Amino acid sequence: MSPAAVAALPLWAEWLVAALVLLGAGLALLGTIGLLRLPTFFERVHAPAIISTLACWCIVWGSVLYFSMESGELALHALLIAAFVSITVPVSTIFLIRAALFRARQANDNVPPNLSAPAGSPRKSS
Repeated sequence: MSPAAVAALPLWAEWLVAALVLLGAGLALLGTIGLLRLPTFFERVHAPAIISTLACWCIVWGSVLYFSMESGELALHALLIAAFVSITVPVSTIFLIRAALFRARQANDNVPPNLSAPAGSPRKSS
């Protein structure tokens, strides 16, 4: 495509898209640093789970703005990505934490007691 065929975005839109994408990338980097620096699995899994959703939303809104301004019509298809990430990240994080908690309890590690045990059964605190 020749440069004349591509319509240039207004300067404010270019700055806003760049700011949203850089903010999302910075947040993703922050989650990665938290993943590497925090000491235990239960702390490490928390940083990327919280940060990745916000980073994804920033990048998706930047992409929606860019493609909407470029095509001249509202481009909301990118919002599906953010919706799926917002649904799957917390669910997969909960499953990972529950599996790690189960394994830690089986190994008699120091973890919180099982709160879902039946009412009559004694709770084992490790």
